[in-house]
Amino acid sequence: MDNRQAIGSWLSGPRAAAEEMGADFGHRGKRLGLPPEGPGAVAPLGRRFGALFVDWILCLLIANGLFARGDAQAAGNAALLVFLVLSILTVGTIGCTPGKRLFKVRVVSEHGGRLGFGWAVVRSVLLCLAIPALIWDRDGRGLHDRLSRSVQVRM
Repeated sequence: MDNRQAIGSWLSGPRAAAEEMGADFGHRGKRLGLPPEGPGAVAPLGRRFGALFVDWILCLLIANGLFARGDAQAAGNAALLVFLVLSILTVGTIGCTPGKRLFKVRVVSEHGGRLGFGWAVVRSVLLCLAIPALIWDRDGRGLHDRLSRSVQVRM
């Protein structure tokens, strides 16, 4: 093995190194019984970030119009509260926020049914903390999804 190959495997991470040694992880969502592509498959990261961006802009507009009245600091704090309420209410009832609906992403339980309201509260609070959302497993689920026993799938 030359140095370029060793550095490449180090930069690619442990998954790439394990795959080079012959480990088969399968597609994202395989452990959950989800299909590799199409409706019901794990939603791609780009769609999830796009939905989050749309939801955050919507919450900033609502917070600025209703609470902040031009104060940027107050708008940011109020937007987080609006985001929490929006996420709890929409994910807990219909399974998707307006941004998720636009990007055709839905939040369901690990077993495929609707996510319960209590789990939606847990998921939303952890999402607002941000750090759990930045830690992913090999199925592409954030820690907030794992702890709330949910998965984001394509519609």
